[in-house]
Amino acid sequence: MASELAMSPQLEQIHGEIRDHFRALANGFQKLDKIKDSNRQSKQLDELTAKMRESKRLIKEFDREIKDEEPRNPPDLNKQLNDEKQSMIKELNSYVALRKTYMNSLGNKKLELFDMGAGVSEPTADENVQVASSMTNQELVNAGMKTMDETDQAIDRTKKVVEQTIEVGTQTATTLKGQTDQMGRIVNELDTIQFSIKKASQLVKEIGRQVATDKCIMLFLFLIVCGVIAIIVVKIVNPNNKDIRDIPGLAPPAPSRKLLYLRTAEHLE
Repeated sequence: MASELAMSPQLEQIHGEIRDHFRALANGFQKLDKIKDSNRQSKQLDELTAKMRESKRLIKEFDREIKDEEPRNPPDLNKQLNDEKQSMIKELNSYVALRKTYMNSLGNKKLELFDMGAGVSEPTADENVQVASSMTNQELVNAGMKTMDETDQAIDRTKKVVEQTIEVGTQTATTLKGQTDQMGRIVNELDTIQFSIKKASQLVKEIGRQVATDKCIMLFLFLIVCGVIAIIVVKIVNPNNKDIRDIPGLAPPAPSRKLLYLRTAEHLE
């Protein structure tokens, strides 16, 4: 079918290079069945992978040339060229699947097929089964928009987590500050209470000393009063007792008062 297509020189050259790579891939995989050494098989797979990368690049270039020439070509020719492109994509995908089979047989778990450019993670062979050139522009735009939406959602979730973390940290700091202030007030109150207890203890001691002194003084005065009263009682009961001296300021005994009364009466007469 390709030989019947009326291709431009540029398209024909690209198409020929792609077919040369496909023939090299077919021969390479046939030789791979005959290689028994695992190291040589890995090396052969690396060479075949490089040819598949180059084939993928050429298919993309072929697709760009088709789009450039599309306004100048009749619709039937454009359809045939697109069909040829899809046919080459399917053939390339068959080699990709074949490479995966050989990689699994070698026990290699890490699959590095095509370099799809910088991104979050490197694509695997399963993700590269459909070559990007087989997708329409609208599909590429939709895929890009979907990826951007997922990225925005992930960023929003991260922002929310950060905001929640900051809020929890602020609340914790406020709570700790309040508890610290409360502990400070409690310590101050305890210091005040301790000072009051010491002051009260000193006051009680002072009052105790004053009470003890007052009691001694009152006891001493009470003894003096009791002694005076005792002397007075003894003088009244036994006025002739000369062993007890008169207390200054007290009245003389009864006989003396009588004699004084008589002398005063005589003097008046």
